[in-house]
Amino acid sequence: MDDDGRGFGPRPQGGAAPLGPGPVDPLPYEGVWRFTAPAVDASVPQARHAVRDLLRRQGVPVPDDLAQGLLLIVSELVTNAVKHAAVLSPTIAVELAVGAEWLRVSVEDNHPYRPTALETDHGRTGGRGLLLVREITREAGGVCEVEYTASGGKVIWAALPLRPARFA
Repeated sequence: MDDDGRGFGPRPQGGAAPLGPGPVDPLPYEGVWRFTAPAVDASVPQARHAVRDLLRRQGVPVPDDLAQGLLLIVSELVTNAVKHAAVLSPTIAVELAVGAEWLRVSVEDNHPYRPTALETDHGRTGGRGLLLVREITREAGGVCEVEYTASGGKVIWAALPLRPARFA
């Protein structure tokens, strides 16, 4: 996997604002990391491990349950890209952006198909990955979206708060 970019001041895209006011100076764990991988099955665990290792290396204060949910989201999104986009997108990109109070993971491919979350069908053994991603994101108090890229592909992302969701 290639790590080809980092920077400070990440913000969730697609209208999702940072979750609360953050400090003016970035915290040591804030940044944006992007890596690419071939659209093959072996990239699924590699992407999950890369994100897990990055969280640890940067010292991101992510609770264990949120980290496990994030890693499941990474697995599902990369699996979808490998299964459904590899024909038109031999390479996928995974990006992790971390702010003071939130983190955002996205998977980008060059296939124009916009996936939809399928409803639960107990007769099927697959096809519910995006539904699972949306449910994990919702339970964490985050936002999940699919956007088109300028090149005609798509980015699927989930932004999660680093603090527990507040219930009214």
